[in-house]
Amino acid sequence: MANIKGVAFIKGDYCPIAEAKISLLDWGFLRSDATYDVAHVWQGRFFRLDKHLDRFLASVARLRLTLPYDRVQLTDILAQCVRRAQLQDAYVEMICTRGISPTFSRDPRDAVNQFMAFAIPFGWIANEEQRRRGLHLMVSTVRRIPPESVDPKIKNYHWLDFMQAMFEAYDRNAENVVLLDANDNVTEGPGFNLFIVKDDDVITPASGVLEGITRRTVFDLCAELGVTTKQALLPVECLGSADEVFISSTAGGIMPVTRIDNVPIGNGQPGLLTQQLTDLYWQKHNDPDWTTPID
Repeated sequence: MANIKGVAFIKGDYCPIAEAKISLLDWGFLRSDATYDVAHVWQGRFFRLDKHLDRFLASVARLRLTLPYDRVQLTDILAQCVRRAQLQDAYVEMICTRGISPTFSRDPRDAVNQFMAFAIPFGWIANEEQRRRGLHLMVSTVRRIPPESVDPKIKNYHWLDFMQAMFEAYDRNAENVVLLDANDNVTEGPGFNLFIVKDDDVITPASGVLEGITRRTVFDLCAELGVTTKQALLPVECLGSADEVFISSTAGGIMPVTRIDNVPIGNGQPGLLTQQLTDLYWQKHNDPDWTTPID
């Protein structure tokens, strides 16, 4: 950690990322009782920060957490982390944990909620080669946590299903993984949403997934291009018959998938529509309607 450049905001003050610490007794650590959101900065500008703040504040409310800062103060804290870290391209995370009960009571209402944030250099889900030729995914035998148990619309740290699935993918020489629900419908992967292109329509799972900000951005970009988007159940068989497959994430934007379970998608090359959407996505990073500058 000492080698990672970055700045954190914790306990009301800023510090180098290597010095940022939470208590062992924080329920965010002990019980994954926390929510978070991740925005990114590209060339000195936040991308769709307003959407990330909307989702973070909604998640905080859904988990019955409270923040000591309002929206304007949150924006300033995140920007200060980036400024102090002197980053042009950054991964910026905001977190609210249940915190610690002064008496270590088992009643979550007794805990004092904690807010923290940090900025570190921008990181990618896929490396440069993978983004150029397309990711190789596998469909995991590990099933996604059902939304009736943990609502994926609330961004959370319940990642043990993803972690097990990622090791399974590595064991099978795949680069990343997508999980199914109990009925063999596609859900999502670790940190990304998945889309298929079929007969000029862009389709993504309707349920059992985080409603990603980049996912929403795909809808907006498709509308700009006049492309129809659909949210629907996506049986696993749809992956093999898709014309194109791509993923979306704050950690890299829109990225092509060219093989699933070692079977080529379409002609085995990144699709034309995927490339159009990728190009337009990065163009929007200079659009003042989509970005927030950090002076």
